[in-house]
Amino acid sequence: MTSLFDPLELRAVHIRNRIWVPAMCQYTVEAKDGIPTDWHLVHLGSFARGGAGLIVAEATGVVAEGRISPHDTGIWNDAQVEGWKRVTDFAHTQGAVIGLQLAHAGRKASVYPEWGTSSRGTIPISEGGWTTVSASAIAFGDYDPPRAMTTDEIQDVVAAFAAGARRAIDAGFDLVEIHAAHGYLVHQFLSPLSNHRTDSYGGSLENRARFLLEIVRAVSAELGPDIPVLVRFSATDYAEGGWDEQQTAVVAGWCRDAGVDLFDISTGGLVTGVTIPSGPGYQVPFAQYIRTEAGVPVNAVGRITEARQAADIVESGQADAVMIGREALRDPHFALHAAIELGVELDYWPPQYLRARAPL
Repeated sequence: MTSLFDPLELRAVHIRNRIWVPAMCQYTVEAKDGIPTDWHLVHLGSFARGGAGLIVAEATGVVAEGRISPHDTGIWNDAQVEGWKRVTDFAHTQGAVIGLQLAHAGRKASVYPEWGTSSRGTIPISEGGWTTVSASAIAFGDYDPPRAMTTDEIQDVVAAFAAGARRAIDAGFDLVEIHAAHGYLVHQFLSPLSNHRTDSYGGSLENRARFLLEIVRAVSAELGPDIPVLVRFSATDYAEGGWDEQQTAVVAGWCRDAGVDLFDISTGGLVTGVTIPSGPGYQVPFAQYIRTEAGVPVNAVGRITEARQAADIVESGQADAVMIGREALRDPHFALHAAIELGVELDYWPPQYLRARAPL
């Protein structure tokens, strides 16, 4: 039986346990240049110090126009590479593996950040916003409508993902995650609700998945045989006629054959006005479905807040790992606390904190 604190090997990368931290947007680049700040060092570094096995840094634009907001991080130039290096260097001193989520927000780009302003929705061009792009010219909610991408623009973005992956490794990241979830650009191509194209990137499931598969192949070719590649999926749109877990399982199998090592399974984010049933571990069944139907490694997310709950998910084979998001924000030392609660001896407690290792 696999335990929560067993290591996991992905290609040449050794991850010390199955308690991971997902990408969580911070909207903290006040200079709007995509370069990570002291906040990112302390924010991500705290999870490494706290015993997490893998930390995935926030959705990071492979091009400037791919950011959700102007305050997001980027990976399209060398200055950003240098900014990320001190973050990855510190994570490694704590024994953690750190990855970067490569992202393009598509029609959900150019919006005001979640905090620091009372404004919501699309930022006007006069205020520093930009015209967004997507699979089709269909708006997300009341955001400004995007422009449908040309095939040349699609290929430019594929190349930008590959270049961003190379820069991520140059910045010291151990792996990359392709963001194909939460209604952002790749998800916009996958779902028939947002993709009404009539060319080779629309219509059939094979066509709607073509953009993602081209990104996967380009990134895998760029990184070579030793660097793991993850994909984050939303397994359902929670909407009739949309993307669902059956389609996710099929495309996950295609991605595996193209070079993906593990799938990060979330849900939702493509359309507004849907009901998302929420509760403890509410997205875990989707991860289990993809793992079983596609025969691929997965991690689970979604209101995983307790050590025993996390351990049960891994031990029962529902997922190969868990990602602790909001609970990690509340408690960056979740992994260390979980080890105490579950009676597991760890050899990677920070020595400065050994006095706190007594049972809770």
